[in-house]
Amino acid sequence: MKTKMGFISPAMSPSLVSRPRGVLLLVCLISLVTIWSCRLPKICLYESTYRPSLSPYQQPQPNPVDLSLPDSPFVRWPLERVCREQTIWRPGLVFICDNNSGGIGNIRNYILTCIRYGIEAGATGIVLPRIRTRSEKNLADLMLDYQPFTYFFDEDHFRTNLERACPRITVYDNDESIPNIQLPVKAEKVRPHDLGKRGGCDKRDLNKHVGVFNKAFAGYLDRTEKEFGWPELNEMNPRPVRFPWGVQFEWPTWKDGPEFTASFGGLLRFREDILALGFRAKGYMREFAKRHGESGRYVGLHLRTESDALSRWPDFGNQTEAYLTASEATGIKAAYLATGNKTDAVRLVEEAERRLGMGVITKHDLLAKYSREDLLMLEALTWDQQALIDFVVLVESDYFFGISPSSFSMNVALKRHLKTEGLHTRPWKIGGDGDGRSWLTGRVEQYWDDWLYMYESMWP
Repeated sequence: MKTKMGFISPAMSPSLVSRPRGVLLLVCLISLVTIWSCRLPKICLYESTYRPSLSPYQQPQPNPVDLSLPDSPFVRWPLERVCREQTIWRPGLVFICDNNSGGIGNIRNYILTCIRYGIEAGATGIVLPRIRTRSEKNLADLMLDYQPFTYFFDEDHFRTNLERACPRITVYDNDESIPNIQLPVKAEKVRPHDLGKRGGCDKRDLNKHVGVFNKAFAGYLDRTEKEFGWPELNEMNPRPVRFPWGVQFEWPTWKDGPEFTASFGGLLRFREDILALGFRAKGYMREFAKRHGESGRYVGLHLRTESDALSRWPDFGNQTEAYLTASEATGIKAAYLATGNKTDAVRLVEEAERRLGMGVITKHDLLAKYSREDLLMLEALTWDQQALIDFVVLVESDYFFGISPSSFSMNVALKRHLKTEGLHTRPWKIGGDGDGRSWLTGRVEQYWDDWLYMYESMWP
């Protein structure tokens, strides 16, 4: 029978009344579970429009950015989040991040690590970093004259993204442009490791005290003010700080989450003309690969046997054997070789042709073959600037083989690793078989002596 509302009441339904009490309870329970479960997000099929609540810097990405590309757009919100979480800013505190040296892997990581420390300390100023050059005749001679930021990087890209993400920070052209600074500028030399109790730690250990660095740095500022009778830090009494060489592998990069780790390195984009030359070289490499029975696919190789290579690193024979064995497994018949050792380059090219019938070519020979104009542009660059062309072509390769513990190889592999999961990319698995896109040969037995700590302190 029907009720006034037109529905059959269980108490009035003969079929339901005749059922056992346990069955009635089960029916009611199932009904309640169904009703309440559909009130939960993403349980019922018709709830497909549900979206989680996002803060302003956590925007959904319907088309995820490929962060592994040399010119990938800078994803700003992770840096913005870190700067928003920094609640103590110190007007007048300025970080100078120019005590860098070496190749692109070392210099890039030094600048990024210094900036990250600056944010943590509450610095309201960053002096546009300069690039320390080295001798091309003696690569171990690292401390030559400075070149401007644009020696490697895109200045407008850096300034725009850092200042927009961290509006409390001003990027100054040079140390003399710091407001109210006394000339000549005398920056304070501070080493982060000295501001924390490091009992039992190896001298090469990452800074395990970054979480309390702000507080420790505040103690340093107060202590030195009292000790030297300096005025209180403010905009009228600025204090420039310069870290010593060697801090580039101290900050545990995963501290701020995978999103920050994956995107922070995007602040330092190569300058436009170098990127353009690198992309043209990549195009020529695709053409070279097609002439060797490939549909444009090529392997990238980094042979690290230059004069400054350490004796305990894998030598030419070890690297060549590892690279050719691994290359053969890919089935790819063309390879781009990055190396600063011309003699060893010829040896590897000949060995690859003899053993595998593989065509291997370096940047100079590649550009000489396809574009005289681009070759002249390459030759106008310094040795370290030319390495940026290698970086671009290797990052774009179909498979990359490098050497650990070269910071250049590591940087290329970690940059390429970002293609796996984008902003959510997990750390590189040290000593494994690679990530399906890159593989590094070398010893991975001792954390310190084999420089494995660099994997945990390098920004992709």
